[in-house]
Amino acid sequence: MLIVLPDSAEFVAAFFGTVKIGAVAVPVNPFTRAGDYAYYLSDCAPRVAVVHAVALAEFLPALQTAPPERLVVVGAQWPVRYGGPAVTWEEWLGQASESLEAHRTLATDPAFFLYTSGSGGTPKAAIHQHKDMLVTTESYARGVLGLQADDITFSVSKLFFAYGLGNGMYFPFAVGAQTVYLAARPQPELVLELVVRYRPTVFFSVPTFYAALLRAIQAGARADFSSVRMAVSAGEALPAELFEQFQRQFGLEILDGIGSTEMLHMFIANRPGAARPGTCGIPVPNYEARIVDEAGRDVRPGEIGSLWVRGASAFAGYWNKPELTARNRVGDWVVTGDKFFRDADGYYHYCGRTDDMMKVSGMWVAPAEVENALLGHPDVAEAAVVGKNDHGLTHPVAFVVLRAGVAPSRELPQQLQAFVRARLASYKVPQQIHFVTELPKTATGKIQRYRLREQA
Repeated sequence: MLIVLPDSAEFVAAFFGTVKIGAVAVPVNPFTRAGDYAYYLSDCAPRVAVVHAVALAEFLPALQTAPPERLVVVGAQWPVRYGGPAVTWEEWLGQASESLEAHRTLATDPAFFLYTSGSGGTPKAAIHQHKDMLVTTESYARGVLGLQADDITFSVSKLFFAYGLGNGMYFPFAVGAQTVYLAARPQPELVLELVVRYRPTVFFSVPTFYAALLRAIQAGARADFSSVRMAVSAGEALPAELFEQFQRQFGLEILDGIGSTEMLHMFIANRPGAARPGTCGIPVPNYEARIVDEAGRDVRPGEIGSLWVRGASAFAGYWNKPELTARNRVGDWVVTGDKFFRDADGYYHYCGRTDDMMKVSGMWVAPAEVENALLGHPDVAEAAVVGKNDHGLTHPVAFVVLRAGVAPSRELPQQLQAFVRARLASYKVPQQIHFVTELPKTATGKIQRYRLREQA
């Protein structure tokens, strides 16, 4: 079943109902375009699609590609211009029995597909099994966060993402906690208002949105995080400067961690009361991590290498992509595509995606390190660094979003370069700085560096 719904009770019912009868749930973005829906329909060929009214304008044209056997529409009344079998959500429920017997599935049977963001490439569906939600709940929600029945979770990341699916659905449901849903696209002022109104105890977001919240507060938005006992971040590495700004504002440490669609949720994370700014923490219980060189050999502490991880929530494979599955699985190990190093205390430091790393003057440069240095400047709100190839040589180029009220000047690029040079080795200093009004991001909030490389 293809689920094209915003965060809502209908999403939860459609997802768990599908899984309960032994079918496969496929949640996707309800705010995307017709071309994406056409791809999903042709790739996984769902028999049923449950679609919210907000997505109909883009979804209906996609039905010409591979129409499902039935279309179920939430939040809209007929007539809906569609030639195939279709019902409203209310009609569909009215035809159903009051009881639903569970299908006798195995723990290793497929339960749901999650499409990756596909930034720079074709989306791929990671196949997850029935056991996987239980594994991540016990390992991270209970084992790291200590989530309890009296908690209230609020996730800025949506349910159709792997990160948001745990934060806002099966984590709180597993422990009997409550959760807050925001059906609309998240906006900083609205999220701050909901935090005040519903007083969540565990708040989940991504680095770029934490930065947006702080900018909104600086501009005068009301904020009260007194109910929040834990703030969590994932999606991209959390800059140390952002960690410190949030802690100064609210007295809360942000628990940064790393997970992936392929592993379903976090596999490395900081612990409450022991968070280290600029790191992703240490492996989550029941997960193992390795940092290896190009030959697959473990590197020494402090050396940058490729991160491999294993745990019982690992995806079973990519739907209809056996060759890609083989490239991303080495035995039980999942090849993440991320560059990391591990310090002497065992904390893992994110250096960037393999494709994002730069080799400047024969030495590796991690974009996150340069970005964090730029974020320490009082005029900088956001920063992204990419490599530019010039006559066979690579050098860093920065794209910078300035704080509200700050205008770019002729002198500011040189000032920012001097600021970075005082903190990092000279070869890491951006040779060019471009001022932009916003950074291109995926729907999950990750910076689309490939688009910036095209502009560098």
